[in-house]
Parts: sequence; C-alpha cells; structure tokens
Amino acid sequence: MLEIRTNCEHCNKSLPNDSSEAMICSFECTFCSDCVTNVLENVCPNCGGGFEKRPTRPAQSLIKNPVKTEIILKPVDLEVFKTLKQKNKDIDPRKR
Repeated sequence: MLEIRTNCEHCNKSLPNDSSEAMICSFECTFCSDCVTNVLENVCPNCGGGFEKRPTRPAQSLIKNPVKTEIILKPVDLEVFKTLKQKNKDIDPRKR
C-alpha cells in the first residue's frame, strides 16, 4: 500500500493526499511536479528511475489507512546528482 507522503523531498512543498502535483517513483520517492520537471528532469535522485503522478487515496479509505505523517526532506545535492541525471534523462524510464 502506498504511504502517501505529504511533502516534496527536495523543496518541502506540501503535497496532501488530494494534490495533483505529487509525483512518485517506483520506490515512492515523492517530489512535486515542479521539481520533477525543472530540477530532476524526470530522474529520481535516489534510484535513477522516472516519475508518475501519485494516485489519490479515496477519502473513505483515509480513516483506516491514513497518509504518512513523517516529513521526509532530503534536498538533492545538485552537483552530486548531475552525473546520474545526465546518464538517464534522455532514456525512457521504462528502459533505464
């Protein structure tokens, strides 16, 4: 089950359950669409994979399965990330 993390790991933008800006990789690393597009160029800094829009958990399910309350903030070191981004940004995420 998805954790539904509620903030961007890079810029700490709030990404509540119903956010249309939340993007996740296959390991649930969570970033806002602005960071994914303009900073990360669709390359996850943690695993090298791509991102997809995070689904919204139905309101009725939030009672039994609430969103994650822990804030995960790991701003990307852009100098360190540069090599991974250059290696992967022009490759379709499904072929990385």
